[in-house]
Amino acid sequence: MHPYPPSPPVAVSDPSAELWQSAARVLDTNWSGDHMVPSRRLYPHQWSWDTAFIAVGLAFVNPARAWRDLRSLFEAQWPDGRVPHIVFDPATAEDDYFPGPGFWNVPAYAGRRARGSTGIVQPPLHALAAWEVYRHAAAHGAGGVSEARTALAWLYPRLVAQQEYLTDRRDAGGSGLASIVHPWESGLDNSPAWDEALGNVPADLALLERFPRRDLAVAHAAHRPTDLDYARYIGLVRNYRDGGYSDTDLTQRHPFAVECPAFNSILGTAELALAQIAGVLGLTGDARRHRDRARDITAAIARRLWDPVTRTFRARDARTGRLSPARCVSGLLPLMLPDLPADRVTAIMEEARSERFGLPAPSADRTAATFDTRRYWRGPVWINVNWLLRRGMLVHGLRGEAEELRRAMLRLVHEHGHYEYFHPETGEGLGAPTFSWTAALCLDLLADRSAPAYSKAA
Repeated sequence: MHPYPPSPPVAVSDPSAELWQSAARVLDTNWSGDHMVPSRRLYPHQWSWDTAFIAVGLAFVNPARAWRDLRSLFEAQWPDGRVPHIVFDPATAEDDYFPGPGFWNVPAYAGRRARGSTGIVQPPLHALAAWEVYRHAAAHGAGGVSEARTALAWLYPRLVAQQEYLTDRRDAGGSGLASIVHPWESGLDNSPAWDEALGNVPADLALLERFPRRDLAVAHAAHRPTDLDYARYIGLVRNYRDGGYSDTDLTQRHPFAVECPAFNSILGTAELALAQIAGVLGLTGDARRHRDRARDITAAIARRLWDPVTRTFRARDARTGRLSPARCVSGLLPLMLPDLPADRVTAIMEEARSERFGLPAPSADRTAATFDTRRYWRGPVWINVNWLLRRGMLVHGLRGEAEELRRAMLRLVHEHGHYEYFHPETGEGLGAPTFSWTAALCLDLLADRSAPAYSKAA
């Protein structure tokens, strides 16, 4: 029995009820015993930030699974605090996904078997997810609150360790921001934001002969990163792996270290969520420290990643100090931070409404020469980043804009299906069908229109 039933918060005759039920079916289909997969064919393991997005919506139809999914991920946390971007399902064959466990060759750690995960991370959205799952449990009566509080108490020190790893060991540029060591860590894999920094990474296409891609067997090549991208991705994994997954002297010995505005905005948002969690657990001093850290991260983003000429947030190469020339959706996500200066909030909203983006926002500048309507993060619309953008609107009291975006996202999925991403002009579904985070976030968009606790008044 679920603590509350998986029924839509709308009338049965409402088209939203159909969307709710189809989303719940996707999540039921993609459940794999103790974790959720993003999709059955293309992504057969557990992904880190997918788990966080999925938990937010899964809480409405099966909160026990939402907690189990988060716990399953954090059971694979490394002793240094990093949460791996993939936890491998031992029941899935090595050849079913590349790069698989053998390629990453992660040693045994903390009681975990060898080759059980990757060695890189993804955006730390999990504290926000844990808070949202708890909040929804609390809103549905006392029945699930004690279990939810127990789950929070288990997760809290692990979430703190994740933050400490990112803010300490990954501060490659010494700026107070975390650096990603691979485009995959951003979640925005082949975004134009990385093009300039990736240009300094050797691309050995012979690697693809030794290590054939598996993704093209189940996805259209025109929708996926190019072979040149993949050769660089594999080379970066090998470099980081062969260095023992160490973060020492990253800017000297690793060819890719970039400060991403989206990643760091999520890092700051995680501190705000941890402040809420600490409050529930009675850790008043911790709550104050988390709020202070969120302000520090916000200040570092505003200082380090803001381009005053174009009035946009950009990724910065920690090795060269250069800001990326590309305008991408990642530059809109500092809107999530309540302490962002008002002029930066205005600039983000102007950019979001401009011909370069529009709502729902595509993954990259529509007017750029690199814009590609079908290729992964180089143009298509993704529900997850638009969900984060909408959250930022709510944080700053922009309820009208947030509602407009909410409706546009739901309309897109209702008309085209629970796809991984969508054509930015026609709305055609692209990538994997029956995609878990699209389904989960639709449930959240249908059920919850409240603003975050730390949001500003409209």
